[in-house]
Amino acid sequence: MSVTVVVGASVAGATVAQTLRAEGYDGRVVLVGDEPHLPYQRPPLSKGRLRGTDVDDAGAPTDTATLQPEAWYAEHDVDLRRATRVTAVDRASATVRLADGEDLRWDHLVLATGAEPRRLAVPGADLSGVHTLRTVDDADRLRDALVPGARVVVVGGGWIGLEVAAVARERGGEVTVLEAGPMPLLRVLGPEVAPLLTALHRDHGVDVRTDVQATALAGDERVTGVTLGDGSTVPADVVVVGVGVVPRTALAEAAGLEVANGVVVDELLRTSDPRVLAAGDIAHAWHPVLRTRVRVEHWATAVRHGETAARTILGRSEPDRRLPFFFTDQYDLGMEYVGHVGPDGYDDVVLRGDLASRELIAFWLRDGRVLAGANINVWDVSEQIEELVVSGRRVDRAHLAGDVPLDRL
Repeated sequence: MSVTVVVGASVAGATVAQTLRAEGYDGRVVLVGDEPHLPYQRPPLSKGRLRGTDVDDAGAPTDTATLQPEAWYAEHDVDLRRATRVTAVDRASATVRLADGEDLRWDHLVLATGAEPRRLAVPGADLSGVHTLRTVDDADRLRDALVPGARVVVVGGGWIGLEVAAVARERGGEVTVLEAGPMPLLRVLGPEVAPLLTALHRDHGVDVRTDVQATALAGDERVTGVTLGDGSTVPADVVVVGVGVVPRTALAEAAGLEVANGVVVDELLRTSDPRVLAAGDIAHAWHPVLRTRVRVEHWATAVRHGETAARTILGRSEPDRRLPFFFTDQYDLGMEYVGHVGPDGYDDVVLRGDLASRELIAFWLRDGRVLAGANINVWDVSEQIEELVVSGRRVDRAHLAGDVPLDRL
């Protein structure tokens, strides 16, 4: 009997197991995760679960983020190993070693180990009251700390940092965001669109500080403030570190697989050893449409990678041709972004609508071709934007900014 072992009970890993069973795989499936929880989705952690809106009648958090109920795994003959850590991958013997000493044999191995938050390398980083947000336990601890009147300092103005800032403000906190660059999300959205998010947070009472560095966290046992490069200190009861994540590639590296900005894989998610696949946050994957490697740390890619990896195991050559996609919700603003600007950058931005209204579509172009688009409080257009990007055709700028339907451009 063929055996597939999936290391990482993440969205990507769980989707591998689900797709294998849904599409007829009759071998053994073992899904190994180091958390005690059932596999779950991460986007709700910085949204509903953090707000405290996903609760039952007793006020306890619900499992709305859970991918499948516990019974599903037994019913579909998936051997789910929770709170279990894989310590080594041996490609010569085609086994993985578990922390308890058990060896699991595999014919196909999928690494879906995800990423872990970057830590602040400053004095005081290990004080009580300093949080990161990656797991459901992280979300529950942070939610309990976000009480009305709490002085919350978010270090890092990325997506997670801004989503946490929005929730903290909604829950009555006094919120400060510390951004090392000229403005939050400048690298992603550029100077044309990034100011929208900064203005949004300032309009909701968040103190957004830019071009600042956290050099230390003050306090004895518990954090009391964040010390900046100029020597000043921002008072804090709660500090949230949101300075990005690092792909968890240690197993792949120790196994001798090619690693460069993640585990290097082809369009079918095969590593340098074709018996071993990598999916989700750790996969630096060749994209057949973009014609380059991309590593994407978002939910949609994790789901798509899980499906693609399963189909590769089933012997089907079906690379995912869809473009990177992510979404965010902050206060009353919702944004969907599809596409990929890439290292060569863009040379034009076209807005259909205006920033002041916070209801618009933004397009990033190069040589007259749309590379990516973001719909902000405008809905049901992301598929049309994706089709426009994939087409690669030059678009009349005036038509793009005007009211010509997107599917007619």
